[in-house]
Amino acid sequence: MNDYVIADLRIRIEADGSDLAALGLDGFKPFGREADATAVPDCVMQLDRRIDEAGLHVEKVLSTFDFSEAQADCSFSATDTGYMFRIVRRAQPERPIIFHKAFGENLVIGNALCNKDVDLSLLRFGIWIMAGIVFVEHDAIAIHSSAIVYDGKAVLFLGESGTGKSTHTRLWRENIEGARLLNDDSPIIRHTAGSCAAVYGSPWSGKTPCYIDKHFPIRAICRLSQAPHNRIRRLSAIEAIGALLPSCPPAFAHDTALQDAICATLSRIIKSVPAYHLECLPDADAARLSFNTIFAE
Repeated sequence: MNDYVIADLRIRIEADGSDLAALGLDGFKPFGREADATAVPDCVMQLDRRIDEAGLHVEKVLSTFDFSEAQADCSFSATDTGYMFRIVRRAQPERPIIFHKAFGENLVIGNALCNKDVDLSLLRFGIWIMAGIVFVEHDAIAIHSSAIVYDGKAVLFLGESGTGKSTHTRLWRENIEGARLLNDDSPIIRHTAGSCAAVYGSPWSGKTPCYIDKHFPIRAICRLSQAPHNRIRRLSAIEAIGALLPSCPPAFAHDTALQDAICATLSRIIKSVPAYHLECLPDADAARLSFNTIFAE
């Protein structure tokens, strides 16, 4: 039994003593906690369960997509009792990896650790999907972005893959003294009653190993697009929702309950956090422009 606290939510892994960091998922190590029988977990993941897939009756396939990194095909579905995430490696179609979370319960079951030759990229991704449901249920969102911290405040840069999020935060670090990276792929944003919007580091940081167990208030959120010039403008509330939604977990977009919860959380966040659109070149001037605009306001 191992506990991991991510975005102030306790996720307990029950898998015959398996420790995610010891298995090779180094990103989880900073978030690990001593197992505490008195602590109530927000989610329990039993990942060494033999699953009778025939007993999980799929009512609607919500999303299918290719996981090219691992040569696998994925599907996210609503069953009659909960949400199921299924990964099929093309080389082993007879051995699907399955995760399932029952509606209204904090238990996730999965078979990813039933075999010793588990693909770590698939294990990491499956945990991200299922933890993402838990985050949404607690007014938090795993958001595809690169998060930078300056003077105790965080700025999130969003955009499609290849837009230049990592390049832009690197330019901040190179040109703005005191700027440092919090997470380069999937930080967690959260807004709870009576608190400000905050962003948390997470065990998922893409190709950049940046796993930091800290959180900071959000100063701003900025969507990037490539352009032959550098120009920034502040977005209206409606524009901000439109800018943020594409960076939320796409597999959840076709489920009404999950998408409504995401929109509600985003709406609360943008009431107190300004959002911008930055058209930019991959240069130092773009970093200075976004920095001066965000922190001047």
